[in-house]
Amino acid sequence: MAVTVKSEREIALMRESCRLLEIVHEEMGKIIKPGITTWEIDEFGEKLIRELGGIPNFKNYNGFPASICVSVNDEVVHGIPSKEKVLMDGDIVSLDAGLIYHGYHSDAARTHAVGSVTAEAQKLIDVTKQSFFEGIKMARAGNHLHDISNAIDDYVSQFGYGIVRDLVGHGIGTHLHEDPQIPNFRQKKKGILLVPGMTFAIEPMINMGRADVEWAADNWTVLTEDGSLSAHYENTILITEGEPEILTLTKEDR
Repeated sequence: MAVTVKSEREIALMRESCRLLEIVHEEMGKIIKPGITTWEIDEFGEKLIRELGGIPNFKNYNGFPASICVSVNDEVVHGIPSKEKVLMDGDIVSLDAGLIYHGYHSDAARTHAVGSVTAEAQKLIDVTKQSFFEGIKMARAGNHLHDISNAIDDYVSQFGYGIVRDLVGHGIGTHLHEDPQIPNFRQKKKGILLVPGMTFAIEPMINMGRADVEWAADNWTVLTEDGSLSAHYENTILITEGEPEILTLTKEDR
């Protein structure tokens, strides 16, 4: 699959897909509290996606059984919601969600503190989020793809955290995962030239400990190998003639 450059019509549809997803994330964030189950979060998120006129793009994607990936503490990504998994005070939880609107995909993730978390946990959440913004400073026409990767690495590495290498960001459009793959760690090659109309999902996944991960027995849930906490932050962005447009973050949240 080649890297796609979207037309104005396609960009308009992606903007709407991403605007709807932003609403879903805002509302899911409001229900995060000790005592809620990850299954309840998924049920709430899927219901809202459908009410807004979208289709949950994670549901049954390669067999994934839910609409929202809900990953707790040492779960990096792709946590499967469960009626048995209850959020506790002091947990951190990553919500990864996407939807399809008129054939166009959106994808975004947020990590939330549950109740009162340690200063160390909050710092991990904050650094992971900021690493996205450091990366997209380089997401400009005329730069190269791996300028984004290198900027994320340069920012995160000063904190001594592990940058997950087994999972990366990606292109997005009429498919959830399109070319190119977008690493969050330093690259030796420059990568493709960025041009206006390209749409990417940039998603740093950062571990408090080592970068190494492993897969759970369910073949979906990715865990930190050393049991350390992990945070995830993602937005769908558009390359323009100037500053990148964050399609899943239209309101000020920086």
